[in-house]
Amino acid sequence: MYAIIETGGKQYRVSAGDQIFVEKLNVNENDTVEFDKVIAVSGDEGMKVGAPYVDGAVVKATVVKNGKDKKITVFTYKPKKGSARKLGHRQPYTKVRIEAINA
Repeated sequence: MYAIIETGGKQYRVSAGDQIFVEKLNVNENDTVEFDKVIAVSGDEGMKVGAPYVDGAVVKATVVKNGKDKKITVFTYKPKKGSARKLGHRQPYTKVRIEAINA
């Protein structure tokens, strides 16, 4: 059984037991999170597709940790003008473990 959920402007295909990295959520470690924006659910009865979301479907997950990705370097410049800018960025994330899919 798997589900397609939407969080942080992105869509993820998840099954029970999966660990995924999502955009930072405002929750603490070991808290329970429910994703109610379920786009589709595949199970024993077949595929249920929502318009836009499946009614009554909820994916329950536990927060494993909050953190930041590796640093990326952002470099912009304008040729022949002597203008350059170098920045670093670390994207915050939340790692969650999918516990159950209720459809």
